[in-house]
Amino acid sequence: MSLCCTPGGNGLLSPAEQRGLRRQLLLAICAVGLLLLAAYWQFAVDNGSALAQWLTAAAALLMAGPALRAAWHSLQHPDLHGMTDLLVALAIIGAWASGDLLSAALLPILMVLGHVLEERSLLGSQEAIQALSTLTRSRSRRLLADGSYEDIDNSQLRSGDCVEVRPGDRIPADGMVRQGHSSLDTSAITGESLPQDVTSGSQVYAGAVNLQGLLQVEISQVGEQSALGRITALMREAEMAKPPITRLVEGHAGAYLGLVLALAALCWFISRDTQAMLAVLVAACPCALVLATPAAAVAGVAVAARHGILIRGTAFLEELADVSALVIDKTGTLTSGQLSLQRVEVLDAGPGPDIQLLAASLGASSSHPVSRALATLAGTQPLLPLTAVQEMAGMGLQANTAWGPAVLGRPALLQQMGISHLPPARGAASLVGLALDGRLLAWFHLADTPRPEAAEAMQQLRQLGLQRQLLLTGDHAAAAEPLAQALGIERVVAQVLPAGKLAAVQAEISAGYRPLVVGDGINDSLALKAGAVGIAMGAQAADIAVAAADVVLISKDLRRLATAIRLSRQCRRTLSLNVALGLGWTALLTLLAALGLLGSAGVLLAALLHNLSSLLVMANAGRLLRFQDRLPALVTPPSTS
Repeated sequence: MSLCCTPGGNGLLSPAEQRGLRRQLLLAICAVGLLLLAAYWQFAVDNGSALAQWLTAAAALLMAGPALRAAWHSLQHPDLHGMTDLLVALAIIGAWASGDLLSAALLPILMVLGHVLEERSLLGSQEAIQALSTLTRSRSRRLLADGSYEDIDNSQLRSGDCVEVRPGDRIPADGMVRQGHSSLDTSAITGESLPQDVTSGSQVYAGAVNLQGLLQVEISQVGEQSALGRITALMREAEMAKPPITRLVEGHAGAYLGLVLALAALCWFISRDTQAMLAVLVAACPCALVLATPAAAVAGVAVAARHGILIRGTAFLEELADVSALVIDKTGTLTSGQLSLQRVEVLDAGPGPDIQLLAASLGASSSHPVSRALATLAGTQPLLPLTAVQEMAGMGLQANTAWGPAVLGRPALLQQMGISHLPPARGAASLVGLALDGRLLAWFHLADTPRPEAAEAMQQLRQLGLQRQLLLTGDHAAAAEPLAQALGIERVVAQVLPAGKLAAVQAEISAGYRPLVVGDGINDSLALKAGAVGIAMGAQAADIAVAAADVVLISKDLRRLATAIRLSRQCRRTLSLNVALGLGWTALLTLLAALGLLGSAGVLLAALLHNLSSLLVMANAGRLLRFQDRLPALVTPPSTS
């Protein structure tokens, strides 16, 4: 069984593979405990060297079994990961041959930890696909011919069925509203920040959340034909098209193994010196070379976690260093995802109540997101008394006041109520009018506000070389373009569906760029998977986006994008130096051993010297732990009113 438990087929780790991985981790923990006891006995107890050696040997034996079994399995079923197992086995055999029990124990311990980290990158794509398939796996109320309802699993729905969707429920499948009116939260599906108001005849999609009224939906597309089903299929294609990450050490493992064996054999044939041959094997044990990647990667992952950045696979540390373009979502990523008042355009300030207080009083009578945003204008003031409040779902509401009938709603509602008006140029995501006694008093401009750190974060990314920046959003251009201009993003593609986002990312790759893709919704999952590196805003991201991403930002601070890139580039420099140390030191030591310049005690000297290279590699990797990227406190700009 390989030290690297690779999932087979299209599924996650089988129960047997999970048990095997837990067993390896348990053995590694036990071996570490034995080594700590050995160190204590060696340095704290008089005449404890013999027992310390026995404890070290026990730790080495404990780890030797799985490592040698993995090497044997790799010989029978050779692959890229198997080459690493063979290298590790060669190092262990060489260490045992020289009596270097400490290296024989430490090497497989570190490799097990490295493979556990690699396992997360292998499972990430399958978790993403599984998260999509379970997103709508719940139950629905299906309408029967006699007018009653039955509770069924969503998988039993068929085209033509009619289901009841209550407030708070998800739409179970694509369909059309047959009866009722409500507002739907479609931000995770389409990326549009404003709720979608639906009524009889409106098209709805699986995964959207019903915010208000009771709906009857006639199902039109289920399973793989639904919007979510198509996203799942496209994600599988994106996963297959994503190029594998080539690891330097594994890529040259086969040639290195053959070279070492040939050199050892040549040394023995020429000199007939068994000690020199063993010295070559020990000197060529690629401990430092094999440790170069996991040592730097483990340190990098630990430092990233300390900064609120979770990296799903160590290979993405290297990929982050090479990104050259940015593709970023708007709603919930660059913005807060909540509506706020941008501007009040007063048209009639005649006698009557305070305009903002009147709007807040009307807004407090509704649970619609636009109304909730206006309701905050009252502050601590008492609301105005209203009577005969009537809400027109998706349009607005009207009520009687002491100054006459008041209306708060969309321009279409004002026109329907016979209130003459000329709508201003639409510069915000949502435009709401307030009328009193037939007079239009004011327009309220609302929009999804940008995060306070967004401009600084985009500027930092440009300074790091990501001058090419693209804003992709399912929202309207009127909402996206002003935001992009304020943040210095030159290119905007608005009202784009998930497949369109995927196509845009693939176009960036075809143009020769390596895009960093940042998003938080279901509609971003395809793009996250297709990019060179996908980063999800994990604090509020949809489960599918988190599972599809290579990196997850636990912090809401967008400036951590630059932190991740800076850390990645520092890891790249550390890794390059580690590989140079490992290769250079091993090559020099092997040459000295082959020439017989290590003397009669060549095996022991080679063991000591190659252990020194491992210490140098570990020490160099440890320098990463000093990485700090402190962010200054955010100054939240005052809201416009």
